[in-house]
Amino acid sequence: MSRRALIDGARSSGSRVVGVTAPAGYGKSTLLAEWAATDDRAIGWASLDRFDDSPAALLTLLATASAGLSPYAADVIFEMRGLGTSLLGRSAPLLAAALARAPDPFLLLVDDIHAAASLQCQDALEIVLGGVPAGSQVVLAGRHEQPWFARLRIDLPLQEIGADDLRLDATAARTIFAENDVDVSEDDVAVAVARSEGWPTGLQLCALALKSGTPVLGLSGDERFVADYLYHECMAGLPAQMQRFLRRTAVLDQLSAELCDAVLGTQDAGEMLRRIEARGLFLVPLDRHGHWYRYHGLFREFLVAELHRHDRAMLPELHARAAEWLEGEGLLDLTVEHLLAAGDVARAGELVTELALPTYQRGDVAVVERWLHGVGDVVITSSPALAVIAAWAAILQGKSPDAECWAAVLEAFDVTDAPEDDRVAFESARAMVRAAMCPHGWRQVLADAQYAVAHEPAWSPWRDQALHLLGSGLLLAGDRQAAQDAFLDSSASAALVGNHDSVLLSEAELALLAMEEDAAAEAEAHAHTAVRAIDENHLEGYPTTGLALAVAARLALRRGDGAAAERFVTRAMRARVHCTHVLPYLALRTRLQIALVYAAQGDRAAARHLLHEIDDLLGRTPDMGVLADEIERFRDLLAGSATSTASVPLTPAEMRLLPYLQTHLTIAEIGRRLFVSRNTVSSEVGSIYRKLGATTRGAAVERAVELGLLGG
Repeated sequence: MSRRALIDGARSSGSRVVGVTAPAGYGKSTLLAEWAATDDRAIGWASLDRFDDSPAALLTLLATASAGLSPYAADVIFEMRGLGTSLLGRSAPLLAAALARAPDPFLLLVDDIHAAASLQCQDALEIVLGGVPAGSQVVLAGRHEQPWFARLRIDLPLQEIGADDLRLDATAARTIFAENDVDVSEDDVAVAVARSEGWPTGLQLCALALKSGTPVLGLSGDERFVADYLYHECMAGLPAQMQRFLRRTAVLDQLSAELCDAVLGTQDAGEMLRRIEARGLFLVPLDRHGHWYRYHGLFREFLVAELHRHDRAMLPELHARAAEWLEGEGLLDLTVEHLLAAGDVARAGELVTELALPTYQRGDVAVVERWLHGVGDVVITSSPALAVIAAWAAILQGKSPDAECWAAVLEAFDVTDAPEDDRVAFESARAMVRAAMCPHGWRQVLADAQYAVAHEPAWSPWRDQALHLLGSGLLLAGDRQAAQDAFLDSSASAALVGNHDSVLLSEAELALLAMEEDAAAEAEAHAHTAVRAIDENHLEGYPTTGLALAVAARLALRRGDGAAAERFVTRAMRARVHCTHVLPYLALRTRLQIALVYAAQGDRAAARHLLHEIDDLLGRTPDMGVLADEIERFRDLLAGSATSTASVPLTPAEMRLLPYLQTHLTIAEIGRRLFVSRNTVSSEVGSIYRKLGATTRGAAVERAVELGLLGG
């Protein structure tokens, strides 16, 4: 069947999702390009690579590609970030809703979907596909079959195009030969089709080979033909120097003359690139100035295979040289990738300690996670600075077991004999982790925070965090004025270095202190600054956001804006999911403020539920100073208040599970995602149904969307 017939058949099938499975050389990208050229719907195109295998990166790419399809998709591009289940619970549903509201039918082409191989990406994409409206289609093209397509076959109209569908017959082969001005007999056409097994690229290369005089019977079959062709037609006749250049620069995702010279230890890479381009050797320019290039994907794969065959021992050295040049140019993210490929995990770890904080601040926490995984636990446990990064990465994502593990590693380090500056820097960093996790009560929190503030210089990117922790410790001690001063300093310091977490946390605390003094305008101003930091930096779902959102809800109630209060408290409830016992002060204070919102609304049942969560936290960290007294006063207040409404909010565990009800995952599969048993999932699903007044998954999802628990 011709490509045009395949396209027409899929287009008229009514399927909203089309899966294309095509190994290298089967014309996957050509099929997509022809489809785009012959379709009269609005077109969007996304091409994935290995750096897109995280839900945040994938969703951002899809939203960007969909911006021309739906104005609502353009509005949510910067909302595609978040942590953990917030990506499934908010970001993915937002994009699905944006696609569902597209004004006209569209075609969204997603190439190299196999690059998004993680389960998290698959779950997020499944939710997005649920928003594709009738008359529109999303085409997912990859090099191998996607196992999760099996779920779509059951619940979605899924049209599939495979390698067998893309094999070409004699008619298509004759067209290829004619386009290349090759005159062949019918027998030769039959032999060529048989030898290439209908492989599109094989037939295209066959035509080129025949044009150069190679007899049909000299052709080899299937995908091996491309290697034979590329070697005999592209490599064998080249000077040894150019062959070596091509092989060794294949380690680079992008090439420039300067980078190639650095990797190869030469001075003529610019001339070599010009000669390669002139020969038509699959070199793709990336700018108009001829400065940056890349190799065609299929050609690069061939070159990498040749590199492994001829120069495998050179691989670490080539990556190391690339890393050295990239570091000199300030391209540090790429430097880390090449250092890891070179096996220099020690140097990669040193760079990760420098890059982790700014990378986290720009919302790329998944990148930090990938780097830490690449560096490995052995290196991290031998590096105090890296262990600090690993601890904070776990703490700020609510990954309790990992946070506790890395905190224990930190406590085990003996830096007595380290150089004085290094020792003090580590002791300060360790003190801040201890202050945040509060394992030894409020007095130790205060002592640790005071040490950190005394030893973090004004230029330190960690000083704002030390000041915020000091403010928290002073509040636990009951010294509100000193706490206010610390929070003011923290917010100002954080704004200078772009640490949005400290801004929103400190401004939320300042708003609460102003509320206690009945300074309404001042409280509103601080709360506005905190919420703006969340919204402008797209921090939705981060555990650090819950307190600011709860304070904003209380202030909205005070000014009589019940709708705004409901929106803020719903967002706060979502944020609390990842605000666990490893951040006890923040977890307790956030839940207390949320409970105060529910109590003010007359919903004692919801407020009591928050108190149960608070009691569980206090059971782990009982010595919480003045905060424990505030909780007891609220408990007494709640006991004497009247009830006007009654609701039971979803627990953090249920909130973590809720987004998966949007997918077609089975109960057992959800359990594996969340590392809990099938029985636990069944119990939590039943509880969600009861609380939302639903009897089916679909009804539960609809009710959750109405309440703002999903996608809001």
